[in-house]
Amino acid sequence: MDFNATLLGEMIAFAILIWFCVHFIWPHITKAIEERQLKIAEGLNAAERAHAELREADNKAAGEIKQARQQAAEIIDRAQQQANQILDKARADAVAEINRLKAAAQDEIASMAQRAREDLRERVGALAVQGASKIVQREIDAATHKALLDQLATEI
Repeated sequence: MDFNATLLGEMIAFAILIWFCVHFIWPHITKAIEERQLKIAEGLNAAERAHAELREADNKAAGEIKQARQQAAEIIDRAQQQANQILDKARADAVAEINRLKAAAQDEIASMAQRAREDLRERVGALAVQGASKIVQREIDAATHKALLDQLATEI
Protein backbone atom coordinates (compact mmCIF):
# COMPACT_ATOMS: atom_id res chain seq x y z
CA MET A 1 0.00 0.00 0.00
CA ASP A 2 1.22 3.20 -1.07
CA PHE A 3 0.46 6.39 0.80
CA ASN A 4 0.19 9.23 -1.54
CA ALA A 5 -1.12 12.73 -1.39
CA THR A 6 -4.57 11.76 -2.57
CA LEU A 7 -5.07 9.39 0.28
CA LEU A 8 -3.78 11.97 2.70
CA GLY A 9 -6.12 14.60 1.17
CA GLU A 10 -9.06 12.25 1.43
CA MET A 11 -8.27 11.53 5.08
CA ILE A 12 -8.05 15.24 5.87
CA ALA A 13 -11.30 15.93 3.99
CA PHE A 14 -12.97 13.04 5.85
CA ALA A 15 -11.70 14.36 9.20
CA ILE A 16 -13.01 17.84 8.36
CA LEU A 17 -16.37 16.31 7.40
CA ILE A 18 -16.52 14.43 10.68
CA TRP A 19 -15.54 17.53 12.64
CA PHE A 20 -18.14 19.60 10.74
CA CYS A 21 -20.87 16.99 11.35
CA VAL A 22 -20.01 16.65 15.03
CA HIS A 23 -20.00 20.42 15.65
CA PHE A 24 -22.82 21.66 13.41
CA ILE A 25 -25.14 18.82 12.32
CA TRP A 26 -25.00 16.33 15.21
CA PRO A 27 -26.25 18.80 17.90
CA HIS A 28 -29.34 19.61 15.80
CA ILE A 29 -30.04 15.92 15.22
CA THR A 30 -29.61 15.04 18.92
CA LYS A 31 -31.73 18.04 19.89
CA ALA A 32 -34.51 16.89 17.53
CA ILE A 33 -34.23 13.33 18.85
CA GLU A 34 -34.41 14.54 22.47
CA GLU A 35 -37.41 16.76 21.67
CA ARG A 36 -39.10 13.80 19.98
CA GLN A 37 -38.34 11.57 22.98
CA LEU A 38 -39.75 14.24 25.30
CA LYS A 39 -42.93 14.52 23.22
CA ILE A 40 -43.30 10.74 23.18
CA ALA A 41 -42.79 10.60 26.96
CA GLU A 42 -45.38 13.36 27.46
CA GLY A 43 -47.76 11.51 25.16
CA LEU A 44 -47.29 8.30 27.12
CA ASN A 45 -47.85 10.16 30.41
CA ALA A 46 -50.96 11.79 28.98
CA ALA A 47 -52.19 8.37 27.82
CA GLU A 48 -51.57 6.95 31.30
CA ARG A 49 -53.47 9.86 32.88
CA ALA A 50 -56.29 9.46 30.37
CA HIS A 51 -56.43 5.73 31.07
CA ALA A 52 -56.55 6.40 34.82
CA GLU A 53 -59.27 9.04 34.31
CA LEU A 54 -61.19 6.58 32.14
CA ARG A 55 -61.03 3.93 34.88
CA GLU A 56 -62.12 6.54 37.42
CA ALA A 57 -64.97 7.66 35.14
CA ASP A 58 -66.02 4.02 34.63
CA ASN A 59 -66.04 3.46 38.39
CA LYS A 60 -67.99 6.66 38.92
CA ALA A 61 -70.47 5.72 36.18
CA ALA A 62 -70.90 2.25 37.70
CA GLY A 63 -71.52 3.84 41.11
CA GLU A 64 -74.07 6.25 39.65
CA ILE A 65 -75.80 3.42 37.79
CA LYS A 66 -75.95 1.42 41.03
CA GLN A 67 -77.34 4.44 42.87
CA ALA A 68 -79.88 5.05 40.08
CA ARG A 69 -80.99 1.42 40.27
CA GLN A 70 -81.39 1.71 44.04
CA GLN A 71 -83.41 4.91 43.61
CA ALA A 72 -85.53 3.24 40.93
CA ALA A 73 -86.15 0.29 43.26
CA GLU A 74 -87.14 2.70 46.06
CA ILE A 75 -89.47 4.58 43.71
CA ILE A 76 -91.04 1.31 42.60
CA ASP A 77 -91.47 0.23 46.24
CA ARG A 78 -93.08 3.57 47.12
CA ALA A 79 -95.36 3.35 44.09
CA GLN A 80 -96.35 -0.18 45.08
CA GLN A 81 -97.08 0.98 48.64
CA GLN A 82 -99.14 3.89 47.34
CA ALA A 83 -101.03 1.55 45.02
CA ASN A 84 -101.74 -0.78 47.93
CA GLN A 85 -102.88 2.16 50.06
CA ILE A 86 -105.14 3.38 47.26
CA LEU A 87 -106.58 -0.11 46.84
CA ASP A 88 -107.13 -0.46 50.59
CA LYS A 89 -108.79 2.96 50.73
CA ALA A 90 -110.96 2.09 47.73
CA ARG A 91 -111.97 -1.19 49.38
CA ALA A 92 -112.75 0.61 52.64
CA ASP A 93 -114.74 3.26 50.76
CA ALA A 94 -116.61 0.55 48.85
CA VAL A 95 -117.40 -1.32 52.08
CA ALA A 96 -118.57 1.93 53.70
CA GLU A 97 -120.74 2.74 50.67
CA ILE A 98 -122.19 -0.78 50.67
CA ASN A 99 -122.95 -0.50 54.39
CA ARG A 100 -124.53 2.93 53.84
CA LEU A 101 -126.65 1.65 50.97
CA LYS A 102 -127.59 -1.44 52.98
CA ALA A 103 -128.62 0.72 55.95
CA ALA A 104 -130.61 3.03 53.66
CA ALA A 105 -132.32 0.01 52.08
CA GLN A 106 -133.09 -1.43 55.52
CA ASP A 107 -134.52 1.91 56.62
CA GLU A 108 -136.62 2.07 53.47
CA ILE A 109 -137.81 -1.50 54.00
CA ALA A 110 -138.67 -0.70 57.61
CA SER A 111 -140.60 2.43 56.60
CA MET A 112 -142.43 0.53 53.84
CA ALA A 113 -143.29 -2.22 56.33
CA GLN A 114 -144.54 0.44 58.77
CA ARG A 115 -146.67 2.03 56.02
CA ALA A 116 -147.99 -1.39 55.04
CA ARG A 117 -148.90 -2.09 58.68
CA GLU A 118 -150.67 1.26 58.98
CA ASP A 119 -152.49 0.67 55.69
CA LEU A 120 -153.46 -2.81 56.88
CA ARG A 121 -154.71 -1.37 60.19
CA GLU A 122 -156.82 1.16 58.35
CA ARG A 123 -158.31 -1.53 56.09
CA VAL A 124 -158.92 -3.87 59.02
CA GLY A 125 -160.52 -0.99 60.88
CA ALA A 126 -162.71 -0.12 57.88
CA LEU A 127 -163.70 -3.77 57.50
CA ALA A 128 -164.44 -4.02 61.21
CA VAL A 129 -166.59 -0.92 61.06
CA GLN A 130 -168.43 -2.22 58.03
CA GLY A 131 -168.94 -5.53 59.77
CA ALA A 132 -170.16 -3.83 62.93
CA SER A 133 -172.36 -1.53 60.86
CA LYS A 134 -174.01 -4.47 59.20
CA ILE A 135 -174.42 -6.22 62.51
CA VAL A 136 -176.00 -3.25 64.16
CA GLN A 137 -177.96 -2.49 61.00
CA ARG A 138 -177.68 1.16 61.35
CA GLU A 139 -175.69 3.88 59.79
CA ILE A 140 -172.81 5.43 61.72
CA ASP A 141 -172.02 9.06 61.04
CA ALA A 142 -168.57 10.09 59.74
CA ALA A 143 -167.26 11.49 63.06
CA THR A 144 -168.19 8.32 64.93
CA HIS A 145 -166.76 6.29 62.09
CA LYS A 146 -163.43 8.19 62.29
CA ALA A 147 -163.26 7.83 66.08
CA LEU A 148 -164.02 4.13 65.83
CA LEU A 149 -161.29 3.65 63.20
CA ASP A 150 -158.73 5.53 65.28
CA GLN A 151 -159.58 3.44 68.34
CA LEU A 152 -159.26 0.20 66.37
CA ALA A 153 -155.96 1.39 64.85
CA THR A 154 -154.48 2.03 68.28
CA GLU A 155 -155.70 -1.33 69.58
CA ILE A 156 -154.30 -3.23 66.63
